[in-house]
Amino acid sequence: MRFLLDTNIIIPLEDSRLPLRPSLANFVRLAREHGHQLVYHPASKDDINRDDNIERKRQTFERLVQYTCLDAVPSCPWNTPETSPNDAADNAILFALECDAADALVTEDRGIHNKARGKTLSGRVYAIQTAEDLLRRLHETTSVHLPNIEDVPLHSLTPELKHKFFDGLRSDYAEFDDWFRRKARDQRKAWICRDEAGNLGALCIYAHQANEPINDAGLMLNGTSLKLCTFIVGPTNRGKKIGELFLKAAFRYATINRLEHIFIHGNVDKHGILFELLTDFGFCESGAYGRDVVYLKMHPEVPPRDKCEPFEYCRRYFPHFRHDSSVRKFIIPIQPEFHRILFSDYPSPFDSQMALFNSYHSVSNAIKQAYLCNAKIRAIKSGDIVLFYRSTDEQAVTSLGIVELYDSLQDVSEIVRRVRRRTVYNMEQIAEMATKPTKVMLFRLVKHFSHPPSFNWLKQNRVVNGNIQTIREIDDDAYQRLISQAT
Repeated sequence: MRFLLDTNIIIPLEDSRLPLRPSLANFVRLAREHGHQLVYHPASKDDINRDDNIERKRQTFERLVQYTCLDAVPSCPWNTPETSPNDAADNAILFALECDAADALVTEDRGIHNKARGKTLSGRVYAIQTAEDLLRRLHETTSVHLPNIEDVPLHSLTPELKHKFFDGLRSDYAEFDDWFRRKARDQRKAWICRDEAGNLGALCIYAHQANEPINDAGLMLNGTSLKLCTFIVGPTNRGKKIGELFLKAAFRYATINRLEHIFIHGNVDKHGILFELLTDFGFCESGAYGRDVVYLKMHPEVPPRDKCEPFEYCRRYFPHFRHDSSVRKFIIPIQPEFHRILFSDYPSPFDSQMALFNSYHSVSNAIKQAYLCNAKIRAIKSGDIVLFYRSTDEQAVTSLGIVELYDSLQDVSEIVRRVRRRTVYNMEQIAEMATKPTKVMLFRLVKHFSHPPSFNWLKQNRVVNGNIQTIREIDDDAYQRLISQAT
């Protein structure tokens, strides 16, 4: 893969006076060890030239030769004579990505991330932690596991209140410490995730709410709601899909407790990536609350009879999904080693360590996943239901997902770009698959079954009539029999 480095990445790499973040150092190490190309845009030279520190500028240019400069880059049509030099450089770098001069752009500039969303390029613009996580997944798959999250009373975190993790909240809200202590006394709870050093790395404070206005216009929600009061992922846990983990906990909690709405307040300028994620799971902007914007998701126990396309229905009403007779259903075999990583919160009797995981507060995997195989079937499309069959040891249908995208590809870089950080396959496995046309399926995990139907049960009940060695379609009657057994 080719990674385009923004100026704010290059300067820390080349300025020995700036502390080098471990994630950046590891990203560069992995890229060089495994043959990924690190390049920069000519516009970065203009950025470096604007540095007032003459000696630092000289040293940076001297060391810049170890990276490749993009050549023949087209001029950026987004720039005008009124565009400032800094914005012009940012636009030029993003436009190079738009032109496929690189697979991804690595930058810590929030302004560029915001612009990328407007240009539909956000999926290819990575923060350092995200880029490192991608390469770790590709080249160190067996050693990378999504962390578990815990459900704790807020008062258990009071001793950590002065930790730098809370500095951002404290700077945004001067009375944050007092608010935190009041909520602790009210027995408020939170989902948390700790980083590899055991420090607090992510936090989501939540609460039940009923008959209280959620925005400045006085909007009242009928029934009970789940309020996500504080939702923050610290630098040490960024790029690891912790946001999805918290959302999965929220969806499960709201379902168990029959809460009909989920909403959150937040700063749109500072939480743009979070709001993009929320929108992808059916949240809609619903007014303002003081300085914050409100995002709301309807979470009915029985969803409406919406006639939208099956995948759009899943996006709006997740974890609900369409499963009427017009939606096709497929059984997909998956080997235990990949099942164990892809569905790391599934309590298989063959994975003794998974006994530690239970209920909604012990979530260890994300919602948006990817599956690769060399199956010949081409009929799968967005919105179809996929039922994962764990082969070899358990020999049972364990999990259900909804297809987001299904395509046949053979270029390794394009496969990696398509699956991005969803993959559980390493680079060698992807390259081996790509010697043949490879089916790339992006899907959303909806649930694991409480009573996984075994292979013998599937045969006895005419769901399948032979070994499950490749993807196979089942009809709606067979699906209904399977679901009745599984849930």
